[in-house]
Amino acid sequence: MKIEIPEKKKLVHEMRIPIRWGDMDAMGHLNNTSYFRYMETIRIDWMYAIGCQPDPQGEGPVIVNAFCNFYKQLEYPGDVLIKMYVSDPGRTTFESWATLERVDQPGVICAAGGATTIWVDFPAQKAKTLPDWMREQVEG
Repeated sequence: MKIEIPEKKKLVHEMRIPIRWGDMDAMGHLNNTSYFRYMETIRIDWMYAIGCQPDPQGEGPVIVNAFCNFYKQLEYPGDVLIKMYVSDPGRTTFESWATLERVDQPGVICAAGGATTIWVDFPAQKAKTLPDWMREQVEG
């Protein structure tokens, strides 16, 4: 099943990641798991940039699902430009989206994916209402 990234979303973060030789698979292109690692990296980098550092004794974000659509192979050597977007804040959740393109091929989306994030009270292991400061970050 292919999940489309919505048109209405808010760009919140960009970063470059070099493609490492060790991220390649036997077919000579970026291993599928690396795309998820790249999306994880930008999500964590954004969260730290906005002061969201999960506290295992308190509360914070948890990913409850993730997906990636693959459009064009990424190959070594090169750098990937990842753009992260957010949308659709709910009572306890929001959506994050990412596009991946080669720096030397601007605008050519090689992959796009996303994840649903839920705000959790870690000790209670229960969903919790998004804090106002986080809601402000993800509202368009």
